[in-house]
Amino acid sequence: MTAGSARAVDTLEGMTSHKTPQTMKPATAARKLNVYLEATPGEFQEGVVSRDELNALQANPPEWLRDLRRNGPHPRQVVAAKLRISIGGLARGGITDPLTTEQIEALKTADPEWLQQERATQAEAQKEAERIKEKKAARRPRSW
Repeated sequence: MTAGSARAVDTLEGMTSHKTPQTMKPATAARKLNVYLEATPGEFQEGVVSRDELNALQANPPEWLRDLRRNGPHPRQVVAAKLRISIGGLARGGITDPLTTEQIEALKTADPEWLQQERATQAEAQKEAERIKEKKAARRPRSW
C-alpha cells in the first residue's frame, strides 16, 4: 500500500466512524407533515428536525399536530387537494392565505363558479396526463 492510498483509507474510515443525524429546516419538516409552518408551536419553528424526529411525529403525532391536520390552518397544497383543484387554481380564485377546515367546507358548500371551473380544469388535466401515460406505455417495447 502506498502512502497516498493509506491516507485515503484513513480519510474514509474517519468519515464513517461518526455518523451525524440527518436534519432539516422546520419549513421542510412542516411541508413533509402537510401543515402550515406558522401555525406550529414556537419550539418546532425555531429548531431543526432530525429524520428520526420526523418519523416519530408521523408515526405518533402529538396533539398539536393532530389538531392542525384536523382543523388547520392548512397550507396551499392541502387546501388545493381538499378542494380538488391545483395550487394555481387557488391563486386564480383569489385564495392566497391558508384556510381552516371550516373555511374549506364553507367554500365547498358555496361552490362558487370559479371553483366549479377549476375542478373542471383539473379533471381535464388529469385525463390528459392519463392519456399521455397510456400512450407512452403503448410505445414501450415489451421485454420477455
